[in-house]
Amino acid sequence: MKINVMFIFIFGALGGLLFGFDTGIISGASPLIENSFHLSVAETGFITSSVLIGSTAGALSIGGLADKFGRKKLLIIAALFFVAGSLLTASATGFAMMVFARIILGLAVGAASALTPAYLAELAPAKFRGSLGTLFQLMITLGILLAYVSNLGFLGHNLLGITDWRWMLGSALIPAIALFVGGLLLPESPRYLMAHGKEAEAKAVLTHLRAKHGEDVNVELAEMREILKQPKGGLKELFTFARPAVIVAVGIMFLQQLVGINSVIYFLPQVFIKGFGFDASNAIWISIGIGIVNFVVTILATMIMDSYNRKSLLTFGSIVMTVSLAVLAILNYTVDVKTAAIPTMLLIATYIFGFAISWGPIAWLLIGEIFPLAVRGVGSSIGSAANWIGNFIVSQFFLVLLAVFHNNVGGPFGVFGIFAFISIFFVKYLVPETRGKSLEEIELEMRHNN
Repeated sequence: MKINVMFIFIFGALGGLLFGFDTGIISGASPLIENSFHLSVAETGFITSSVLIGSTAGALSIGGLADKFGRKKLLIIAALFFVAGSLLTASATGFAMMVFARIILGLAVGAASALTPAYLAELAPAKFRGSLGTLFQLMITLGILLAYVSNLGFLGHNLLGITDWRWMLGSALIPAIALFVGGLLLPESPRYLMAHGKEAEAKAVLTHLRAKHGEDVNVELAEMREILKQPKGGLKELFTFARPAVIVAVGIMFLQQLVGINSVIYFLPQVFIKGFGFDASNAIWISIGIGIVNFVVTILATMIMDSYNRKSLLTFGSIVMTVSLAVLAILNYTVDVKTAAIPTMLLIATYIFGFAISWGPIAWLLIGEIFPLAVRGVGSSIGSAANWIGNFIVSQFFLVLLAVFHNNVGGPFGVFGIFAFISIFFVKYLVPETRGKSLEEIELEMRHNN
């Protein structure tokens, strides 16, 4: 059965929606869970961060399996973990069960974050790989936005006698089941098929994917054959000629987190409650507004991704984030809290614009592009795991940082601004340009440069 090509890319990226949904949903559900289970603040915090423990483990473990058994099979298994995790969180009866359920969800989120960028990169034609690869980040931002909407929609509505937070967490079942069904229909990666001696199947998949644009699949297949002739070192490749790719993947993923994005996703309501004295309702609405900015700008990024060099967009985003965070920090230390509130909101929106047009999508795009075929799954896993470790560091220490600076948001955001400034030089000196090049061209360039 021939599946519509756009369906393939949308459902292939659906893991991103679950990634965003399951990391965003807890922001509204956690205070309700805390009251329901009579938890301490530390226990509630651990429920939030336990998904990150699972995500790191899921990201690290999935890559080698994907290189061995294929992208498609592992996406289906990740979907089953999403289904199981959603059911378990919605039906949890106490702290221990909730932590276990969130770790199961984390395994799925981590697996999806490592699998999906590589899978999309391997399916997409070189000239559209930026836009199609950016679908993953677009799905993440849509998932976060839908999580905020679900939080608001179910809040205070104990439908059928079931507590509101259980509906919030259980609503993740819908996209989880969609990913499972879609996974059954998706094709295997043609590059995985070629690497495992299934050239006829690889050609059939490529012919279907490229039919609309009339590309010569024989040229693409010839490039793949050339790559397969290159010496294989297995994991040794990661620490020899592919070492620059490892450095870029780990660095770009750490910096994507250290510029502070998930402090905004997870803690923005607390920033305005603790820093500016807003009530909870208004603070949640600010989060939704920022979520909309994040989603809309990521749509823009999808539209322009193949028109500008990756390095140019990353540098532009770094400059926007550096300037907006620096101004935000200075503002909050030079004027009174009441005066600073609205400008801070606008500066955070500007910062989100800078992130969403560049570092949000391109970091995930690059980890699917820069690794050699033989270790692409493992390489994507390492990059994804670096992202989750950075995420864990930021989410664990943000509120501590805020307290250290006496609830003045200029302090922690000033720290994030320093990392945004550092990111300009990281891009200039270490990140390779990949726009418009086939995955095979990128790999051959890396081999020739070592």
